[in-house]
Amino acid sequence: MQTRQHPRMPVSAPFVCSLRRHGLTKLFGRRTAGLGVVFDVSLKGAKVMSETPVKAGDRLTLTLRLPNQMFPASVDLATVRWTKDQTFGVEFMALSPVAQMRLRKFMTFTPSSSP
Repeated sequence: MQTRQHPRMPVSAPFVCSLRRHGLTKLFGRRTAGLGVVFDVSLKGAKVMSETPVKAGDRLTLTLRLPNQMFPASVDLATVRWTKDQTFGVEFMALSPVAQMRLRKFMTFTPSSSP
């Protein structure tokens, strides 16, 4: 049973995102930026796989390169809610109206891979 207010939609073809720690350019020799692959998405969050080390509570800025859209959707602030190996879930905390529109358009016109 789905209990989320904004259910996540599995995507049939995972897409790339770029991420960086919010407000940081250097963190004690650790990488603060990298690439990830989005496996499911909602209007409030996403499941991402990345080699960039993150932990629950980290604050990130994301750029979602949504398929079939000319411009990426920018998430000004997201919080890492959980991690497992190289996969983690983020909650979108600050998403511009334009990014919301792009994400909504992607979710409306993309068939999910679930039955």
